[in-house]
Amino acid sequence: MTHLTIALDMMGGDNGPPVTIEAAVLAVKEYSHLHLILCGDSDIIRHGLESYSDLPEKRLEILHTEQKVEMDERPSSALRNKQDSSMRRVLELVEQGRADACVSAGNTGALLTMAYYVLKTLPGIDRPALISSLPTSGRQKVYLLDLGANVNCDSEILFQYAVMGSVMAEEVEGISKPRVGLLNVGEEQIKGNDQVKHTAQILSSVPGINYIGYVEGNDIFTGKADVVVTDGFVGNIALKACEGLGKLILNEVKRVSGKNLLTRMMARLALPILRKIYARVNPDQYNGASLIGLRGIVVKSHGNASSEALLYAIKEAMHEVDRQVPTKIKHKIETLLMERP
Repeated sequence: MTHLTIALDMMGGDNGPPVTIEAAVLAVKEYSHLHLILCGDSDIIRHGLESYSDLPEKRLEILHTEQKVEMDERPSSALRNKQDSSMRRVLELVEQGRADACVSAGNTGALLTMAYYVLKTLPGIDRPALISSLPTSGRQKVYLLDLGANVNCDSEILFQYAVMGSVMAEEVEGISKPRVGLLNVGEEQIKGNDQVKHTAQILSSVPGINYIGYVEGNDIFTGKADVVVTDGFVGNIALKACEGLGKLILNEVKRVSGKNLLTRMMARLALPILRKIYARVNPDQYNGASLIGLRGIVVKSHGNASSEALLYAIKEAMHEVDRQVPTKIKHKIETLLMERP
């Protein structure tokens, strides 16, 4: 696209404007066609931008808001009482067509609730889902959903997740006929609860979905599937467990490598290899979970994300705009609903 506009929630996240301002500057300097609408306290934003030189000011528009959604605020309270918040404003800009997408690192529950209220879901979609890509042992990424938007899902909701995940993998990653797996406690058809078994029956009956069957938790990173579908309760636990394991391994490598002179020398020799591995699994580049199924593009960044990580969330929003993901999901769900027995 020759011109792309993204609304950025400047007040969201654990670290707030210092991180969001730096990420915004990095984004507009890297992409000459990008225009950002910075929503939040205008005085704080302008003061933060003063420390940067050579800014393309015409591509950084500041939109003042009086309120911000706190990280521990109840979603229902934010929806009722924070109508002039930076989070609410970025969603309204997407709904009004003034922005092609929006990005926020703010309160996840509040963002989900506000997005559902302001943007509404696409026809044929009952609930939006949080989806993110993760690294695998192959070259491709794997998309995992739902990551916590809906902890209680029936088989119809999981079917819709499979459709949306398939579109994401196909349009954003360029994967032809993405392999869709259903997360379960085993690969055997007799295993799983009624919800999972019924979902498997639905997916098996729809030719437009490349359903490969059940996958287990240890298959998420093997590249066996391009999309792994589960409910938000299981998906969020799986994601947090993986993040915790990654931090444990990284901390152990640091601890062992600095134990004595010999291990420090060995670590120095292995540094080029370790850097390549880290570049492959660096969590920053997987920051940015998309809230899909809405009539607009919403990307949720980690609350404690660095400016570099938030930049990746902005890039994710740009990719989805470029590939017109909501439109593709709408067409896909319409087609598959007609194909279902």
